[in-house]
Amino acid sequence: MNKTIRIGSTMSLLLIVALLVNLSIVQGMREDKYAQNPLNARTVIELKEVNRGNIQAGDTVLAESFRGEDGAYHRAYPNMPFSFGPVLGYVSDQYGTGQLEAGYNGQLTGDTGSSSRFMRTGVEDSQKGNTVDLTLDPQLQSFAFDQLAGPGYEGAVVALRPSTGEVLAMASAPSYDPNLITNHDTAEGAWTAVNNDPDRPLLNHAVQDQLPPGSIFKIITTVAGLRAGYTPDSMLTGDAQIILPGTEIPLTNYGGQACAGGGQVPLRTAFALSCNTAFVQMGLDMGADALREAADAFGVGAKYDLGLPTAAGSLGDLPGAPELGQSAIGQRDVTMTALQAAVMAGIVANDGKRMNPFVVRSVRTPEGKAISETKPVELNEAITPEEAATLRDLMFGSERWTFGYDGNGFGSKTGTAEHAEGAAPHAWYVAFDPAKDVAVAVVVKNGGNMGDAATGGQVSAPIGRAVLYAAPAPPAPVEGEQR
Repeated sequence: MNKTIRIGSTMSLLLIVALLVNLSIVQGMREDKYAQNPLNARTVIELKEVNRGNIQAGDTVLAESFRGEDGAYHRAYPNMPFSFGPVLGYVSDQYGTGQLEAGYNGQLTGDTGSSSRFMRTGVEDSQKGNTVDLTLDPQLQSFAFDQLAGPGYEGAVVALRPSTGEVLAMASAPSYDPNLITNHDTAEGAWTAVNNDPDRPLLNHAVQDQLPPGSIFKIITTVAGLRAGYTPDSMLTGDAQIILPGTEIPLTNYGGQACAGGGQVPLRTAFALSCNTAFVQMGLDMGADALREAADAFGVGAKYDLGLPTAAGSLGDLPGAPELGQSAIGQRDVTMTALQAAVMAGIVANDGKRMNPFVVRSVRTPEGKAISETKPVELNEAITPEEAATLRDLMFGSERWTFGYDGNGFGSKTGTAEHAEGAAPHAWYVAFDPAKDVAVAVVVKNGGNMGDAATGGQVSAPIGRAVLYAAPAPPAPVEGEQR
């Protein structure tokens, strides 16, 4: 064999080996990624060929498939489509899939990985996809959405059980009707409308929108302070303003007012009245490492695997004292999602344990056999039970000082977050009801209908309280069952 032939043979062999290795990688490691891509032509074809399973919440069918006169399967969202749209997503032969419809596409189509999609020759007409059962309570989800949509707010509400992590409501506004995207006759117009809407209705504002949290972040700052030796009786400044070190920039309390008359105030008063200057002082005293450690423990910067896209939030960089002072009150580069805020409140309610939030309770075969069931998972002990007890006491006190307090037994914290020059603030409210084992987070963007005058207590607190009142009590424990 001459040299040219030998080299050619070697190169051919290497190319064949590379092809086989790449095929193995695609099939074994990247198959699902490519298959779930909405631009995959095979996926689009299967959307018409497969009788997708239902998505349900309790006995309420939220998404189902039916066979049309054209012989193809079509997707429909028969109940509360606007309330659930940003959670469910859509199925379209033009625009693919989104949200849970995308994240659980394999289960819903019955393609659970038992055989390769790339090796499969076709889909049986008789194939029925699996059913995906959600933790969401239909009545509470609809109620929470109406609390936002009724006044025309842009924002989100998340309610969950602190003891388990199961999400009871995940409302996002503005919303859309996924039926219009699924229907071939209306899909193009609906798709153009939602994508041109500056308020981004396709976005799930509860889990994808990263926003400055403002004063609700003082819960985390307080944790860092407690670990640095502060107590609820520790004295802090109540002055109307404080100058950030190394600058001439004054940072003020809300409305430029002194806190509790000025002078020195105890931490419990500063927390209840949300005194910015006190928390800047405490943040500067304890240092950046302490604040970052507390934020990490609460899950700021962490994504949750819900089967739909989520954002991580961030503490941001803390290169110096000015940045630390601003971040200690939830401003500058600090961001959180409504889900992360609800988890934060849930940690306080749950003796310091951070539970993994989830929206899918189980996946079942068409015959009703459970394929998978989500169990509560403790991610970490974010704070000690003693720290949690201290924070609960502080949040009970904060609720009593919050606008509209009605004698309830909730613990809460409000936030009013500045975010852009000339823009109205985002209004926040996080709270928990220990009697019902429910925590809630509400964010109303850009001041709602109050504009620059908006506060978390005036805009978001009424929504949060209403959701807590409407939330179902936890189910009675089954004998021998561990929750």
